[in-house]
Amino acid sequence: MLHLLLLSALCAMAYGQCPNILTKAQWGGRAATCRTAMTTPVAYVVVHHTEGTACTTQTNCIAQAKSVQNYHMNSNGWCDAGYSFMVGEDGNVYEGRGWSSVGAHAPNYNSNSIGISVFGSYTSRNPNAAAQNAVQNLISCGVSRGFIRSTYILKGHRNVTATSCPGNTFYSTVASWPRFQA
Repeated sequence: MLHLLLLSALCAMAYGQCPNILTKAQWGGRAATCRTAMTTPVAYVVVHHTEGTACTTQTNCIAQAKSVQNYHMNSNGWCDAGYSFMVGEDGNVYEGRGWSSVGAHAPNYNSNSIGISVFGSYTSRNPNAAAQNAVQNLISCGVSRGFIRSTYILKGHRNVTATSCPGNTFYSTVASWPRFQA
């Protein structure tokens, strides 16, 4: 019995840093029209911003998740939201393509990275602490669950393609996080 209690405690510690992740079904997202499996663990994490409206409540963030997914599917012609996950300033994570499907967020990195985008525009301000903590905890969660290599390299979107994403202010913050490499 003691062995089971210790095992349970170790599992809780390993998965304890995972933020609240709303599945696509929980936030009312559309089903993907195609899927390419991604080999995990991945070597990279790429951080983005949506360059859209920020949100601080679950209701508003759900609306933003639907808006991003609709834009990616209807305007870009993609089979799902391009990001692996989206994060709101409500502190929640919204599943996009998830841990094991190739994204459409960073050319030449899609098949070997988790793409995490924060709802909003962060050129002149940072996302709040709840969103930043959710991003960092999501990365730790991915490492602890074996979806992201423990030796992963963190990048801003602008490090892998010509863009200003994830905004100047947020980029400076992401550049100070562990495992960042321009």
